[in-house]
Amino acid sequence: MFTQETTHLGTSFKQYFEIVPALTEELKREAYRVRHSVYCEDLQFEFSRPDKFEIDEYDAHSLHLLIRSIHNDAFIGCTRIIRPPSNSNDRRLPFEKTCAQTLDYSIIDPSKLPEDKIGEVSRLAVIAAFRRRKGEKNHPINISKEDFGTGPMMRFPYIPLGLYIGTIELARLYDIRVLFMLTEERLASHFSRLGAQLESIGAPIEHHGLRFPSMVEISNIVSSMRPIFRPLYREIAQDIKAGMSRVNQQSINPVPISTHTPSHAST
Repeated sequence: MFTQETTHLGTSFKQYFEIVPALTEELKREAYRVRHSVYCEDLQFEFSRPDKFEIDEYDAHSLHLLIRSIHNDAFIGCTRIIRPPSNSNDRRLPFEKTCAQTLDYSIIDPSKLPEDKIGEVSRLAVIAAFRRRKGEKNHPINISKEDFGTGPMMRFPYIPLGLYIGTIELARLYDIRVLFMLTEERLASHFSRLGAQLESIGAPIEHHGLRFPSMVEISNIVSSMRPIFRPLYREIAQDIKAGMSRVNQQSINPVPISTHTPSHAST
């Protein structure tokens, strides 16, 4: 199913891309710029802003992540993990509000989970120049059924998987145990190729297209990750660790992270 190139995913990824945790205001603004380009200008899901930053009320209590093109020396994609606000009476995550009538609380009730152990994946986006494939113009990220395939048109989806894996590692470092997401069916199915299935937690809703509420446990996806993706995971984990170290060296208040190492880190 994979060519020889994909057996060295970590090495190949590092030649072209870098995952950067957006822990400073300057880096967060880079994420807001990417989001404006995708969500406001390309897809027009949100109103265009004069300052070209797409920002909302959730950003103040979110963890942000960027992917940088080495060759272009530019940030080309982003995502974030929204955490429950600590300074509000309403500590629901966005998907809980959007899917209030469709969630299956017999599967999981987010309100009964420790607030510091949960988060929601949001604003996953890649700029237009890096997602110009047939049928992908109207989607915020580039991935299709041809990815992971065989034959002359086979291509590996480094950018979306880099953002997925980076999100998982960022959540792990901040000791987030459960990630929720409201996503297209095609992205949910491709996310599962890492080795851990997303669990559906309710009926789909219409939200810029049909979206499915899902959840994944970080420990399960890390331990169940397919061996072929582990070199890629290690490289991305090193990127995030290096990014955090740079910020900690410049900051009086260090970034708090978990010191637990994934069970497959040395494989």
